[in-house]
Amino acid sequence: MRSILITGPGGSGRTTVAAATALDAARDGTRTLVLSADRADSLGAALGVPTGDRPVEAAPGLTAWRPDAAHGFREDLVALQERAATVLDLLGASRLDAEEVTPLPGAGELALLRALRDTVLAGRHDLLVVDLPPAPHALDLLALPEELRRYLRRLLPPERQAARALRPVLGRLAGVPMPAEWLYETAARWDAELAAVQAVLEEPATTVRLVAEPGPGGADQVRAARTGLALRGLRPDALVANRVLPPATPDTWLAGPVAQQRKVLEEWRDTYGSGRAAPPPVHEVAHLGRDPRGGDDLTALGVPGAVPAPAPVAWPVTDALADEGVLVWHIPLPGAVREELDLIRRGDEIVVTAGGTRRIVPLPSALRRCTVRGAALREGELRIRFAPDPELWPKGR
Repeated sequence: MRSILITGPGGSGRTTVAAATALDAARDGTRTLVLSADRADSLGAALGVPTGDRPVEAAPGLTAWRPDAAHGFREDLVALQERAATVLDLLGASRLDAEEVTPLPGAGELALLRALRDTVLAGRHDLLVVDLPPAPHALDLLALPEELRRYLRRLLPPERQAARALRPVLGRLAGVPMPAEWLYETAARWDAELAAVQAVLEEPATTVRLVAEPGPGGADQVRAARTGLALRGLRPDALVANRVLPPATPDTWLAGPVAQQRKVLEEWRDTYGSGRAAPPPVHEVAHLGRDPRGGDDLTALGVPGAVPAPAPVAWPVTDALADEGVLVWHIPLPGAVREELDLIRRGDEIVVTAGGTRRIVPLPSALRRCTVRGAALREGELRIRFAPDPELWPKGR
């Protein structure tokens, strides 16, 4: 199953492009589902069909759905209270009723991730189009499964769960309460659910479609988003330049904005070809002079339903031991700026910060026996140099 995640700067027309992408694919005979976490029904407004917490047929072959964040949040809270009933009773805590619970910020995005996972597992569609939040929030959301799994492994390491049967004995010997069985079970269930979402995001058929208006602000945000996506190992399949003004216009007031857009469009076509990461094709979407509403307007935009997915981007390690005495780890970071890069080695992990995006990445096994000797940003990729540690490196290498 192919998944296209759509994001971009706020107000760039992401939801409209998501609707147009899904509609074009459905009209091409692809069974398509479009998801959105927008509380306001912007998706329904674009499609011309109201959408809500239950999937609806927006067009032949096209299903639209806005998952209900409140429902899932209430279910999770009630289930947690039931599992922690003994502890809550000991503390004299008063339990919350599901009807009085209001979803916390971020619950809508979590519901979207859960719906994405459930949709892929169900396998009823050929294409999933996801209308993500604006790019900075989308990057945080896409990082959530990996980061939460990391936290769970640190708080409740899997290897320690083997001692669950000895919990009462260990509690008496240590003189302190040991984690209850339900805690291990809950952690294992959360880890399994997060792993399923992470698997969808890391699937080779999953790509990201960036949407932005061609202008100075849009150019800066596209650069930052592309760098952040590359750091997370995600690949753009297209850059949609939205609301492009006609190049020839008799209106002299529009001459300035038109020239500005053409300049940015030329830069987009020229900039994203450096480094190992393949550049996404740039698709121009003309300004209709109004907000697109309904199938005819969406078709007039000419947004492609699905373009060929780019090849997975590798983070290779090259062997330069014979010539320079180092191994070099290549991390593609198109659009990265040297002044916004930070790198920290911590044990068997490397912490990379590029702009506003940060990721903790396990080192390849060969590099764990090395020390960092330097790093440089060259041609859209971060190159980290590692020298073998004589105390750990195999003799004769």
